[in-house]
Amino acid sequence: MKLVILDRDGVINHDSDQYIKSPEEWTPIPGSIEAIARLTQAGFRVVVATNQSGLGQGLFDIETLNAMHGKMHKAVNQLGGRISAVFFCPHTQDAGCACRKPQPGMLLEIAERYKLALEGVWVIGDSLRDLQAASAAGARPVLVLTGKGEKTRDAGDLPEGTMVHPDLAAAAVALTE
Repeated sequence: MKLVILDRDGVINHDSDQYIKSPEEWTPIPGSIEAIARLTQAGFRVVVATNQSGLGQGLFDIETLNAMHGKMHKAVNQLGGRISAVFFCPHTQDAGCACRKPQPGMLLEIAERYKLALEGVWVIGDSLRDLQAASAAGARPVLVLTGKGEKTRDAGDLPEGTMVHPDLAAAAVALTE
């Protein structure tokens, strides 16, 4: 099975320092929905792994998070793509959990669910913590320059072997050609 793991905010949809708290605030980055469809049609299983500390902070509830993800699934499905699963960490940064990126717990849970090793699996994110989680889990980190991506690139200290692409659409082209 070919698997690709995507971060959500800043990769698929526009991010906000005030958090994405409703389906109305969830707006896709141009080309990202098409990129997921392209990956699906190229035989990739697409899974989303996202920190959602706004849940733990009480900024939104699980029904609202599910509605945001429903909007994302619908947009992807309309273009012939599919997101197989969405994994999320609801904990705040100070919770000390194993699932919040940069910890690899969420990615290891995905590996367990799909019964595969993460070597060779692409993990696409816009922040250093996404890349660190990928590296710690033995996956292949990919940085996109949307969201926090440019700041992440400019700060340096990326994990060894990190690929860099302008956005998810460019990353999808690179992975499917």
